[in-house]
Amino acid sequence: MVKKPGFDNEKYLGLQAKAIIKRAKQFNNKLYLEFGGKIIFDYHASRVLPGFNPNVKMRLLQQLKDEADIILCIYAGDIERRKMRADFGITYDVDALKLIDDLGRWGIGVSAVVITRFENQPAAKIFKNKLQRRNINVYTHSFTKGYPTDVDMIVSDEGYGANSYIPTSKPLVVVTGPGPGSGKLATCLSQLYHDYRKGIRGGYAKFETFPIWNIPIKHPANIAYEAATADIRDFNLIDPFHLEAHKKTAINYNRDVEAFPLLRRILEKITGAESIYKSPTDMGVNCAGFGIVNDEAVKEASKQEIIRRYFRYRCEYIMGVVDKDTVQRIELIMEELNLQPTDRKVVLLAQKAANEAMESNKGNEGIFCGAAIELASGEIVTGKNSHLMHATASLVFNAIKKLAEIPDKIHLLSPMIIESIGRLKTNISGTENVSLDLEEALIALSISATTNPAAQLAMEKLKELQNCEVHTTHIPTPGDEAGLRRLGVNLTSEPNFSSKSLFIV
Repeated sequence: MVKKPGFDNEKYLGLQAKAIIKRAKQFNNKLYLEFGGKIIFDYHASRVLPGFNPNVKMRLLQQLKDEADIILCIYAGDIERRKMRADFGITYDVDALKLIDDLGRWGIGVSAVVITRFENQPAAKIFKNKLQRRNINVYTHSFTKGYPTDVDMIVSDEGYGANSYIPTSKPLVVVTGPGPGSGKLATCLSQLYHDYRKGIRGGYAKFETFPIWNIPIKHPANIAYEAATADIRDFNLIDPFHLEAHKKTAINYNRDVEAFPLLRRILEKITGAESIYKSPTDMGVNCAGFGIVNDEAVKEASKQEIIRRYFRYRCEYIMGVVDKDTVQRIELIMEELNLQPTDRKVVLLAQKAANEAMESNKGNEGIFCGAAIELASGEIVTGKNSHLMHATASLVFNAIKKLAEIPDKIHLLSPMIIESIGRLKTNISGTENVSLDLEEALIALSISATTNPAAQLAMEKLKELQNCEVHTTHIPTPGDEAGLRRLGVNLTSEPNFSSKSLFIV
């Protein structure tokens, strides 16, 4: 079933570029733009706003690249504790390296990397050395002295003045970084402080996609933002400063509203003049709401994203990543919108596949897993684990055979190939489980395709699985998760382990 488009990328792109340029002109063509959210591969936005190109913000930067310098911030503590970006399964420091490469592929260079709240943490020092030895400009900023209570100390040579100044030459300076708390705001304000000391009268603005300020607070797209940030306790509220100043309702989130009085005082202290901003919403240059062209499609897509988050947090809880409060918060959000886990179509059929595996293996020990995928046509295909393949591998093979119209009785992998891989895993790797995970199965499929026309035909259908909905009854093993991520599916899982072993490869 083709998803109804709910968002117009071109309209959004035009409005957003104009809004940023207009704001820069308000500040004598020197604007520090705090770039929130994901600068590239914004899959949350593309799931919530069907039709939103996950790389549309990169297209925006590409339009503005002749006018913009890019500064990338990363919090030293995130490097030290190896914080993960869940959608890619990589740490924040690796994500920063990836972002530099991705920007380069779009023809956009990074002027500097700033390691924020740097206290000579060993991992952060290694990261700094790695970048500098690749000829990338790296600066370190320590915790701002006096923050958050002593504005006079913050806006002084001992506060922002203690940070190294990053030279920029273009009217727009985009300050971005992986995840919340990366130090983007502090970097913008530190730069402003130095600029004003040099007689450069610039300004600050914020670009954030969610929450969408000009749609209702209880709109599912805004509630989906609360679901996405349940682990850091963000919640939406009507911006009281905006309501008081402009007599208009605007939606913002708790951290921005709470920080606004302090931020306004800091800006006024730096500039020596009254701030033009009367509310945190005023600071934004966010046009996502104007790109919505089918509200019903956005509402339905947002509800499905909330259900995905529900499954994700339940899995992360049993893996020890999030606490019980996070799970309870997402459960309350589900109740608020009267959503059930089974409102996700693939859930019941994945559970049915697992039950069928259990029934056909009565008397055998083991954990029986099921998986289901909804194809673009709306048809749902299932898979289950066996002594030959994991459930996800079985699922993907069944799906591509269906798409290629290959009869079920035709094998994509010969038994000899599977047995040979099994011997390798047992005799060389010392693995007890010889069943192929998805990553192993896809490699075997690519080898088989050189001599098997059916395998070649099926393999060509893999790209059609991108953005399809997948559900598994158990948390995927690393090889299954890596394979599903490469296929670009939208995955959810039940909070069950696929093995009784604590160490799973």
